[in-house]
Amino acid sequence: MNWEQLLSLKRFGDTNKRIRKEQDETRLDFEKDYDRVIFSSEFRSLQDKTQVIPLSQTDFVHTRLTHSLEVSVVGRSLGRLVGKKLLEKHPHLQNVHGYQANDFGAIVAAAALAHDIGNPPFGHSGEKAMGEFFKTGTGSQYKNQLTEKEYQDLCDFEGNANGFKILTESRDGRHGGLRLSYATLGAFTKYPKESLPKKPTNHIADKKYGFFQSEKEAFIDIATDLGLQKRSNNHLSFARHPLAFLVEAADDICYTIIDFEDGINLGLIQEEFALEYLSKIIRETIRPENYYALSTKEDRIGYLRALAIGTLINEAVAIFMNHEEAILNGTFNGALLDKSKYEAQIKDIIKISVENIYQSTEVVDKEIAGYGVINTLLSTYTTAVNNTFNGVASNYDKLILKGLPKTIKVNDSSLYNRLSSVCYHISLLSDSKAILEYKKIKGISF
Repeated sequence: MNWEQLLSLKRFGDTNKRIRKEQDETRLDFEKDYDRVIFSSEFRSLQDKTQVIPLSQTDFVHTRLTHSLEVSVVGRSLGRLVGKKLLEKHPHLQNVHGYQANDFGAIVAAAALAHDIGNPPFGHSGEKAMGEFFKTGTGSQYKNQLTEKEYQDLCDFEGNANGFKILTESRDGRHGGLRLSYATLGAFTKYPKESLPKKPTNHIADKKYGFFQSEKEAFIDIATDLGLQKRSNNHLSFARHPLAFLVEAADDICYTIIDFEDGINLGLIQEEFALEYLSKIIRETIRPENYYALSTKEDRIGYLRALAIGTLINEAVAIFMNHEEAILNGTFNGALLDKSKYEAQIKDIIKISVENIYQSTEVVDKEIAGYGVINTLLSTYTTAVNNTFNGVASNYDKLILKGLPKTIKVNDSSLYNRLSSVCYHISLLSDSKAILEYKKIKGISF
């Protein structure tokens, strides 16, 4: 792979090549990508979607929206720092093509901003609930009417693939989705493969999948334009866009450190653990007199968090540059922070977060409720849509359809498209909106 192709400014529907040197420096196309994501309705719904603590009433806790904004800020720093070093190493990118360090930052920031845009209500348990409806629940009845890959898309409903759908799917008046640059879409796609085969190798790009069958052709077009390296002759699988490693690192840094911070601010983790665990990462930058001068727990934890994030940003940049050749060749097979000298400390922090936050009673109880909500919505909506298509809709089915958006593909001859459109609708619901629809169906809200 080569950087000239990987930094493609192309957008869906373009007929002429976009040249970096011809860009308006006051508002680059890569920066427009960020704007298009942040002004989208799909991004706004993240303000009421679970990050760690579902439906929390405290100001301390991050939602998907605040998490995504923070990941984009870290991603911008990662991209700019890497961009500066890449331009020093490959000066023709700047001298011949006109690329600047901030271009890399803008691409990573936009992709990072969108990285959770496809997540359904109730966090990762929402993904599992949607998949299990088709795998072991009522939705398993559709298995024999779908291709193997179509069925797998539904059984392993994947927020990353759903995000790619949001960013690229055409609909009336909105061709090409948000029409982001191909460079940003490439950086967004952490798992550039289809749903089958599942985890054919231990390579990081095979951990999950990045696009549904409905967006397969769109992804092939993007991968071809970017020059992504094919990883298999037997199934659709590509090497990651190099900047996807930075998007992943930004996410890893934020959820490791900031989820830990949330747990401390909520009283789920003792404050003493912050100094004990984070000091091992920031031992070269912490100034004890500054730490002990802070009077509130939130300020002290914020000080440690800022130093830890800064340290891990510099670490990720160094790892990326040390392995740039392998990354471009598609042979770098792990996350950047897997190679970090702080790997053991990161694992310790994640372990205590899992034990004290992710498995806390508050989280588990609301995940259980989330399963019930999503199962009810899927069962009710898929039944109404398919009964209508087959001409056997009940009066109840007809009432249900009146409350659903026109994006539901009721008359589509493809069962996969009908089921996917229902999943897509549910995935866009905020936690509160999903609960409201559930209560309406159950007759406990008027």
